[in-house]
Amino acid sequence: MKIIIIEDEKPAFERLSNMVKKYDDLITISENLKSVKESIKWFNSNKQPDLILLDIQLSDGLSLDIFNHCKITCPVIFTTAYDEYILEAFSYNGIDYLLKPIKKDKLEAALEKYKNLKKHFTHNFISLFDQLSKSKQKYKERITVKSGTDFISIRIDEIAYFYTEYKLVFLIASSGKKYLVNKKLSELEEELNPSIFFRINRKYLVNINAITKFKSFFKGKLIVNLKPKVEEEIIISQEKASIFKEWIEE
Repeated sequence: MKIIIIEDEKPAFERLSNMVKKYDDLITISENLKSVKESIKWFNSNKQPDLILLDIQLSDGLSLDIFNHCKITCPVIFTTAYDEYILEAFSYNGIDYLLKPIKKDKLEAALEKYKNLKKHFTHNFISLFDQLSKSKQKYKERITVKSGTDFISIRIDEIAYFYTEYKLVFLIASSGKKYLVNKKLSELEEELNPSIFFRINRKYLVNINAITKFKSFFKGKLIVNLKPKVEEEIIISQEKASIFKEWIEE
């Protein structure tokens, strides 16, 4: 069995890896990834492991964001000090949720659960998780926005993009109209279909139909043109550029 441990604290990684080895010294811990950014890059260029042990709170954000940028097809055991993400975690291939400090018997029970599931589903984990995600995930079809003192509902196909400015989030409709949205971009990113909307940087979440063209920029970055037109340059980082290209060609 090959395991990836995603954990940014060295003592926590060493303790977890030691417990895994004591459980079964034939298990290979093939990688220790320490951030969301590093994990996205690794999963987009390497073969999937048999199992992931995943801490939710990493130095650069929530590890759940990895699933928005990579197709993870193997089971995940979540290892975290927080219980607030438990329901969300089980929609991301989760088979167990272990609270820190992780106890030896809890970890061993989780690994046994993995082995039993593998026996039952043989090599069919991919289709199992695909089916589960399809049945659970329902994306927003309309977004409520503020127009003056009124609230109105806008269909998803009428939205060009969202952007944030001075801690406020705005919706730009395909018609060019601008509305205030009472949500964070991270919340909208989770609620909208990822095949249609892409978080191209910290400021913009865009509809694929609003992208008119894109071109190469300095050090592997990209510049994206949107419709309705934006006055500032919209830049995609080198790390996200390859993910963006894959997304727009799907």
